[in-house]
Amino acid sequence: MIFDRLLGLLSKDLGIDLGTANTLVCARGEGIILSEPSVVAVKRGTNKVLMNGEAVGERAKQMLGRTPGSIEAVRPMKNGVIADFEITEAMLSYFIRKAHGRSRFIHPRVIVAVPSGITTVEKRAVINSAERAGAREVRLIKEPMAAAIGCGLPVTEPKGSMIVDIGGGTAEVAVISLSDIVQSSSLRIAGDELNDAIVKHMKEVYNLQIGEQTAERVKIEIGSAYALEEELSKEVRGMDTLANLPRTVTVRSEEIREALSGPLEQIVRCIKGTLEGTPPELAADLIESGITLAGGGALLRGLDKMLARETGLPVRRAEDPLTAVARGTGVVLDQIDTLWAVLEDGREVG
Repeated sequence: MIFDRLLGLLSKDLGIDLGTANTLVCARGEGIILSEPSVVAVKRGTNKVLMNGEAVGERAKQMLGRTPGSIEAVRPMKNGVIADFEITEAMLSYFIRKAHGRSRFIHPRVIVAVPSGITTVEKRAVINSAERAGAREVRLIKEPMAAAIGCGLPVTEPKGSMIVDIGGGTAEVAVISLSDIVQSSSLRIAGDELNDAIVKHMKEVYNLQIGEQTAERVKIEIGSAYALEEELSKEVRGMDTLANLPRTVTVRSEEIREALSGPLEQIVRCIKGTLEGTPPELAADLIESGITLAGGGALLRGLDKMLARETGLPVRRAEDPLTAVARGTGVVLDQIDTLWAVLEDGREVG
């Protein structure tokens, strides 16, 4: 027990937002200390990480769509859960090592944020990966709870708070009260599907094949969920699927908004379904407190206006939506005594 307490003093407790698109790491008392893409570069046909295990994150993302035949840039997280166990373990090991920066004999306690809808098997995969990557103790927190805490919502009070967290792989919707999730939905349609919708649109309308990163830039620069006061346009470069030659076309925000409407409609249905299952007293609270948007998807132009129109509730975007989940894990680490109830003990999973 004394030895364990000593390790606790020497180690740096970490909170990890292990996202489909990006991984953020928060340290107790320090805030966010690492934010990198959830990408790993490996030798094709193997799980050997290049550059002596250092081809992870930003270095690896730069290789997406640009690798020679012998190299593969892999995103080991799919829809918020582990798609490739070994590569996720290598990625986590790199991030923990980089964030912890202590002796390899001193291992950190780690809180990992996971989608609310994942299975026990998927939870166990996250825990095993974190433990094998160097964590001394692992606890889980549901992403919507972490996002709500990171946004400063009164999750411990007897009143309803609603969070919509749209990440890369999942859209998390939850109504929270008294340190627990009362009603929630987890939809495996989010930022990646918005990118895919743009890729599909460019191919169908312009016979232009574009990559994932180009689609994401289009979404960020001219994408929207609601009519803009001044519509935008952008030149997009890709490969002409008929001539098999590079080509540039100009696209407008109106057509990209139409392309995004399908995935966005599914997210709206998910939100409405969660509201329908919310107890009346908590639903009444939401008329005043409204919906708080978090995650990278919250940055889509006009999403707050579109959701307000569809639900009739006030909608606000979190101050820094991209980091809400990670900041939430940091708050839990800093206030572990009062927020202990929101965590799930890794040893009790499966």
